Amino acid sequence: MKIALFGKTINNDCQNYVEQLLEILKQSGIAINIFEPFYKKNISQFQNIQTYTLFNSHQELINNTDFVISLGGDGTMLDTISLIRDSGIPVMGINLGRLGFLASISKEKIIPAIESIKKGDYSIEKRTLVRVDTDNHPFGDVNYALNEMTVYKKNPMSMITIKVYINDEYLNSYWCDGLIIATPTGSTAYSLSCGGPIITPDSQTFIITPIATHNLTVRPIVIPDSSNIRIKVESRENNYFASLDSRSFEINSSKELLIRKENFQINLLKMKNQNFFSTIRQKLLWGNDTRN
Repeated sequence: MKIALFGKTINNDCQNYVEQLLEILKQSGIAINIFEPFYKKNISQFQNIQTYTLFNSHQELINNTDFVISLGGDGTMLDTISLIRDSGIPVMGINLGRLGFLASISKEKIIPAIESIKKGDYSIEKRTLVRVDTDNHPFGDVNYALNEMTVYKKNPMSMITIKVYINDEYLNSYWCDGLIIATPTGSTAYSLSCGGPIITPDSQTFIITPIATHNLTVRPIVIPDSSNIRIKVESRENNYFASLDSRSFEINSSKELLIRKENFQINLLKMKNQNFFSTIRQKLLWGNDTRN
């Protein structure tokens, strides 16, 4: 078995957990493949790592990796998408950050998580991606996102008008700061903070959530993820911003965006005792009496 490790920056108070992970992988006879920038910044000084390989790109990862472990928070998990792409390699997130909806394995449970992988005692959740197409391909090869695609204004002093069509039928003209097209995975991210609903991962839907809409009667709407969405932005500026998860791009206002479900999915590795409802109860403190 070969496991790839991906991360960005580790805080000093989390380094002992990473050392613990390396030790349990070594003891288990699991080959380790480490993202090279992460290795140089965080791991090269560790004494207990002996046999490993390094990778830098999608091509180096896909041919000989059984699992990817993301070390960090949800942002780090989202960054793995550009490395995994359509390879189908399962990803497990160990939460060294804060909330951790995607990176759902707590750092205190590293050892039982690796033991579960060794025993095959886990499940795979398939997560939908949202894809964006437009002229000149500003998004490059990774023109898809796990959480959401967002359009937002460039000028902080004025609104933009976003015309939205669903399967070529006119939906609405949003006067707002921006618009979010979220997957069910992204329903607990930016969309939630803007008043969008929480959607279970297997819902096969997209959520269209306006950001600071001028018309207070305009609310988020849930549509089938088989829909084709077309967006046209009108603005006083020549350009606006579009983002795919944490990657942001400047788009000319003359360009329409075509948004649809990506043809492949991302595989998230989950422990057997984990499910979506237990995660939101834990992360959002549902059922807890915070007065005590």
